Amino acid sequence: MKILAITSCPNGIAHTYMAAENLQKAGAKLGVELKVETQGSIGVENQFTEQDIREADGIIIAADKTVVKDRFVGKKLLVVGVQDGIRRPEELIQQMIKGDVPVYQAQSKSAEDMTGENKPKQNPIYRHLMNGVSYMVPFIVIGGLLIAVALTMGGVKTPGGLVIPEDSIWKTIESIGGAAFTFMVPILAGFIAMSIADRPGLAPGMVGGFIAANGSFYGSEAGAGFIGGIIAGFLAGYVALAIKKIKVPRSLQPIMPIIVIPVLASLVVGLIFVFVIGAPVADLFEALTVWLAGMQGTSSILLALILGAMISFDMGGPVNKVAFLFGSAMIGEGNYEIMGQIAVAICVPPIAMGLAAMINKRKFTPSEREAGKATFTMGLFGITEGAIPFAAQDPLRVIPSIMVGSMTGSVIAMLGSVGDSVAHGGPIVAVLGAVDHVLMFFIAVMVGAAVSVIMVSLLKKDVAVGTPAVVGAGAIEDPAGASEASAVDVDAPLAVDSAVASNVINNSTATEAPAIRIEKLTDIVTPDLINLNLVGTTQDAVIDEMIGVLERNGAVRADGDFKQAILAREQESSTGIGMNIAIPHGKSDAVLKPSVVFGIQQDGVDWKSLDGSEAKLIFMIAVPRISKQNAHLKVLQMLSRKLMDDDFREALLAVTTKEEAYQLLDQVH
Repeated sequence: MKILAITSCPNGIAHTYMAAENLQKAGAKLGVELKVETQGSIGVENQFTEQDIREADGIIIAADKTVVKDRFVGKKLLVVGVQDGIRRPEELIQQMIKGDVPVYQAQSKSAEDMTGENKPKQNPIYRHLMNGVSYMVPFIVIGGLLIAVALTMGGVKTPGGLVIPEDSIWKTIESIGGAAFTFMVPILAGFIAMSIADRPGLAPGMVGGFIAANGSFYGSEAGAGFIGGIIAGFLAGYVALAIKKIKVPRSLQPIMPIIVIPVLASLVVGLIFVFVIGAPVADLFEALTVWLAGMQGTSSILLALILGAMISFDMGGPVNKVAFLFGSAMIGEGNYEIMGQIAVAICVPPIAMGLAAMINKRKFTPSEREAGKATFTMGLFGITEGAIPFAAQDPLRVIPSIMVGSMTGSVIAMLGSVGDSVAHGGPIVAVLGAVDHVLMFFIAVMVGAAVSVIMVSLLKKDVAVGTPAVVGAGAIEDPAGASEASAVDVDAPLAVDSAVASNVINNSTATEAPAIRIEKLTDIVTPDLINLNLVGTTQDAVIDEMIGVLERNGAVRADGDFKQAILAREQESSTGIGMNIAIPHGKSDAVLKPSVVFGIQQDGVDWKSLDGSEAKLIFMIAVPRISKQNAHLKVLQMLSRKLMDDDFREALLAVTTKEEAYQLLDQVH
C-alpha cells in the first residue's frame, strides 16, 4: 500500500517537520510505503510527482493552513490538523488502511472547513483582512512613491493646486503611480474574498472592490475607498462560499469554480453595492458637504477638529474626499485657511505612522519598521494613503491615534492662520511656496505627528518576536494566510539567518558578516554552550540561566534586549512543544553570532506545553536581527525531526558529561 502525506503548520517551521517525521516513522512501523511532502517556510520539499499521486492509495493532509487539493480529485483524502500528525500518526495510517476515508471531489470541503476542530484558535476576520492587506501594500508603495517623485520633480504651483505639465515625462510617471493606486482597493477586496472562499472568490472580490472604489456606479464623487473595499471583499467572499456549498449534480461540478461561482457572486455583490450600499454612502457624503459649508463662521476650532478627523478617518477614502473637496472649494472663494488646516491633517497620518514604526522596536516588527520609511516619505508629499496598511492591520488603535494627531495639527494650523493656496497637502506645498505662515505649518505638523506617535505607542501591544508582518512591499510572509500563529506553536518565523551580525556598540548599528554554513547542529553549538545541570525551577529563571551561558561565551551582549525578545515570543505562544521539550528563541541586535545553548533540567520546568509535560530538554536559539538568509529555519527543522526520536530524547536525558551530549547533538543534521 502506498500513502502520500502533506504536513504544514501556520508558519511552516517546527511542527511541519515534527509531523512529517512521526508519519514516516509510523509508516515504516506499519509496513506502509509513505512519502511526505512538507510545505514549510523553506518551501515545498519532497514534492509529489504525477506518478506518485496516480499510484497512491490515499492522501493524508496534516495541516493547520490551507493546502491546495485540486491534484487529489478522485483519491481518498483524510484532512486533519498538524497536531494529529504529530500525536497520532499510526491512527491516521490505520484509518487509511481500513478505507474509512472519503473520496475527494472538486467541491469537497476545504482543508480549512474540515480541520475547524483542529485549527488553532484565531480570529478568521482578522486573518482574511490581513490576507488582503498583504497583497495591497505593494500597490500603495508603488503609487505613492511614483506620484511623490513626479510632484517633486515636475510639480508647478497654480491656483488650482500642484499641476504637472501634460507634455512632461513627470506626467507619465504620475500616471503610472495613479494606475497603481487604482488597483489598491480591488486587490484588497479580491484577496480578502480569496482567503474566505479560495480562488472562486478572487474575481467577485476584485469586481466588488472596483465598484466600491468608483462612485460613478452609485452617484458618488469619491467612492467608498478602502473601507468600502473591505466591505466588498468580505461580502464577495461569503457570497462565493455560500454558493460553493450548494449541492449540484456531478456534471456541473467542473464548471462551478470557473464559471458559476465567479459570475453569480460578482453579480450579487455588484447589485448589492450599487443598489443597497452605494446610494446611502453617496447621500451621506453629500450631506456631509452641506453640513461643512454651513459651519463656516460658527466655530473655527470645531470646524478644524472635524476636518482633521475626516481627513484621517479613511486616508484618501470618501470621508477624506468630502473634506478635501470642501477645502478646494474654499480656495476658489479666496479662503485659503481651510485648505491650510487640511494640508496639515493630510500628512500627519503617514508621517506619524512612519516615525512610530521606525523608532518603536517594541510595537512594530522589523519589516514594519522598514516599511515605515516609505510611509514617512509619502507623508512628506501629502499622500495620506501611506498610512493605510498600518490602519488596516490594527484599525481600533491606529485610526483613533492618527485622527487625534490630525485634529491637533489642524487646530494649531487654524490658530496660526496657516493658509494653503493650492489643493494639496504635506511639507511639499510649503517647500514650493504655496503656504502662508510656514513656521506655524511645520509646528502644526510636528505637534500633530508627535501626538499620534505617542498615542499609537501607548495603545498598540508589544509585538512578539517573529510576528509575520504584512506591512511593506517585499516583506510579506505567506500572504495566503500563514500569518496566524498556532496557540502553542514554536513556529513564529524569526526572519533571520545564520549570518554573523557585528554590532557596533558605540552607535548601536549592526552590519552583516560572512554567513556561517549550518549543516548540523554542532556548527553553532560548542561544549561550552551545554549546561547539563540547570538549577532554575521556573521558566524565567531557566531563561536567565541560559542567557548567562550565551553572554559568557560572547554570543550575546549583556546590555542588550535579548531576554525581552525571548519573553515576547513566549507571550505570543509557548515554545514548549511537548514531550518534555522547549525551544525558546529570539532575534535581537544584542546577538553577536547565531548560537544554540542546550540545557537539561532533570526535575522539569512548567513551560505551558500543549501536552502538559514539563520541559527537561531545552534548546535556546539566539540569532542576530540583521540577516539575509533563513538558515535558522534549518536549525528548527533539524531539531524538530530528531527530537521525535524517543531513543534520542532518552539518550540526551541520560548523558553525564558535556562531551557525551555534544556527540549526541552532532547527530542532529
